Amino acid sequence: MIGADYDSLVADAMAAPAEGWDFSWLAGRAEGSDPSWSYRDLARAQITMANRLLDVDTGGGEMLSSLGPLPQYTWATEGWPPNIPVARRRLEPLGVTVVQAETQTLPVPDESVDLVLNRHGRLDAAEVCRVLRPGGVLFTQQVGSEDCADLNEILEAPPAHAHGTWTAQVAGDELAAAGLHLLEAREEHPTFTFYDIGAVVYQLRLVSWQIADFEPARYDAPLRRLHQRICEHGHIDVHSHRFLITARRPE
Repeated sequence: MIGADYDSLVADAMAAPAEGWDFSWLAGRAEGSDPSWSYRDLARAQITMANRLLDVDTGGGEMLSSLGPLPQYTWATEGWPPNIPVARRRLEPLGVTVVQAETQTLPVPDESVDLVLNRHGRLDAAEVCRVLRPGGVLFTQQVGSEDCADLNEILEAPPAHAHGTWTAQVAGDELAAAGLHLLEAREEHPTFTFYDIGAVVYQLRLVSWQIADFEPARYDAPLRRLHQRICEHGHIDVHSHRFLITARRPE
């Protein structure tokens, strides 16, 4: 990518595949954003104790499919219609039932699962409490409200979220108010490094809520300035925002 011109890099990013929730196109072009803990390893440990599992907002099933072997009774919800066939192709051969869920309501009965996994999905505390059996566990990694906020600032775009509106404290308070007992909470702001402007554009394409009105033409001037900055320094660093919560419904 070094030496490539702005227009070519942006065109490549806009033409790149964007199916499911797969960021593999960014390999070698961006790195970081992951916290010090491994969601995958910790989720696998939770799964070994579960008989009935619900994965919320599974995307294309990329993460859930990597956590096997899965319990005999496993459901996955997804709210974005284009992801539904992707998730079904990936998960149904593993015995997972994929259900479209465009609202906060989880499409399973009361007290029907003993583990809810949620990686970067919508988190409705009351719904989680409703579907968990007594003694059941919620394990979630969330994207906080400060995620990549400095990228919005660099591109002179409105912030994606108001400052401090989605943090471990806020989510923990909501879960406690719904009746869940918090077992653990962690929070970090890891560095996220981009090595070319195409990587920035692709990230904003997939994470469409970061800059709601994002189009390269609309942000042409600040994107070109950022491209020049990356060319001069070799990269641009921004900061992710991740928090991890484990909570249990009392017996």
